[in-house]
Amino acid sequence: MATVTIDEKEYEIDDLSDEAKAQLGSLNFADAELARLTALVAAMQTARNTYAAALKEVLGEPEEE
Repeated sequence: MATVTIDEKEYEIDDLSDEAKAQLGSLNFADAELARLTALVAAMQTARNTYAAALKEVLGEPEEE
């Protein structure tokens, strides 16, 4: 059986109430979205840095090391 650990206590997922299962599903969704958004922020920061470097090159400014 699948289990979930919350505050160092294991629970059998099949034994959870429907409400607890719904809350667990929402928690898993929120965790997945946070991970996705963190990856998106990293990608956008990389893109921003690349655009800034390209702008400096167009303006004739030396790149910082």
